[in-house]
Amino acid sequence: MNINQNKILIVDDDSSIRFALTEALRSWNYESVSAQSLAEARQVFETEEPKVVLLDIDLPDGSGIDFLSEIKQEQPEAIVVMITGNVDVKNTVAALRGGAYDFIGKPVRLGELQVTLQNALEIGSLRREVKQARRERAERFGFEQIIGESSAMKKAIELTKRVAASEVGSILLHGETGTGKDLFARAIHSASERRTAPYLAINCAALPANLIESELFGYEKGAFTDAKQRKEGLFEQAQGGTIFLDEIGELELGLQAKLLRVLEENTFRRVGGLKDLPLDVRVVAASNRDLKAEAEAQKFRLDLYFRLSIIRVDIPPLRERGEDILLLAKHYIEKTNQKRGAKKLRGLSKETERIFLNYKWLGNVRELRNVIERASILEDGETVTTEHLPADLIGRNSSETNEKNSNFILPEEGIALEEVELILAKQAMERTDGNLTRAARLLHISRDQLRYRLKKE
Repeated sequence: MNINQNKILIVDDDSSIRFALTEALRSWNYESVSAQSLAEARQVFETEEPKVVLLDIDLPDGSGIDFLSEIKQEQPEAIVVMITGNVDVKNTVAALRGGAYDFIGKPVRLGELQVTLQNALEIGSLRREVKQARRERAERFGFEQIIGESSAMKKAIELTKRVAASEVGSILLHGETGTGKDLFARAIHSASERRTAPYLAINCAALPANLIESELFGYEKGAFTDAKQRKEGLFEQAQGGTIFLDEIGELELGLQAKLLRVLEENTFRRVGGLKDLPLDVRVVAASNRDLKAEAEAQKFRLDLYFRLSIIRVDIPPLRERGEDILLLAKHYIEKTNQKRGAKKLRGLSKETERIFLNYKWLGNVRELRNVIERASILEDGETVTTEHLPADLIGRNSSETNEKNSNFILPEEGIALEEVELILAKQAMERTDGNLTRAARLLHISRDQLRYRLKKE
């Protein structure tokens, strides 16, 4: 149901009250409809879809409290102001618990009603704006924005969705630089019960240790020379929400110990502070290094690693995601097209597709995005050709291809060519998760040719 932004429903069995309220609303430039019973009110509410309901409690065929419950169940955003000549504590409590905005006694003072309506409509407008902003944020940062059809990526996304919906307090994201750990962290927050609270992020590699501590925990006035006044840290600002600690492996050991205490006790202390403050945040940490190996090498606290990795999500590198590479390339082409206006790319050339699928992508998704951005500027045609690919990408791909060719050694006893074809066909099927079309594309043959070779096993 879409609420009518201008209409107010008056529900009262007294015709003189309905008339007086109708005239008052008209003079205040509100449109109104009315009903004298619950049965009529239900019908009018359904057909007219009012934004505000002025609802009498005592009606001939039932209680307005019951109708209030129905309204809130059907349309939670509707504003209901209860009106009654019998103001008592029981009715007031029941109405407010049921979701009524306010409670006005009879005889109705029109000045009070006008102010009540103005305030209610302003609050309603703010609620809609907040709801819209949350919806847009969820769409912008939700799991739908993470592109991937490979089995490795689907596995990571499915695990992360389950974690996001849980109450687990700390999550560790592990993946190479550029794999999209920040997108996963945002999606976790957007899909969690904490999505209406703040999401704050800090790159632990970007600031020196003394500044990171004050950024995370805040400080008291006079804690150090430049501390002119108290400052809230990110943990304090993120109360009820999520804090993303990117590149947490860069934290010095002393600060790791303080972070461990915060996670264990759910309290923190500002720099220079004397008391512990309660904390309610979810911590999502990320690292491009294997923190368990770092801990075993005594470069990271093992106890902090175990505390952070209650759930560990391994985000696969782009080179292990098969034709996700082409999906992402298409996505970034569409995004660059939105910026370029009339000059648009339609896709990749066949040779570019081959190079993209064979390239190692050490910079992962970030590197792919930059390659597409470069091509969108330099290309004159409608496809991304090899002419404007970075020399490093083409050179490395060529050398790797030659290396693969030179490393293939024919066994001394020989091998049937059909057996080699079958081995390669199976590898292509494994890489593409059993997709015949994509596997055939990797082998530069038709789908039917691939099917024929597989049947010869």
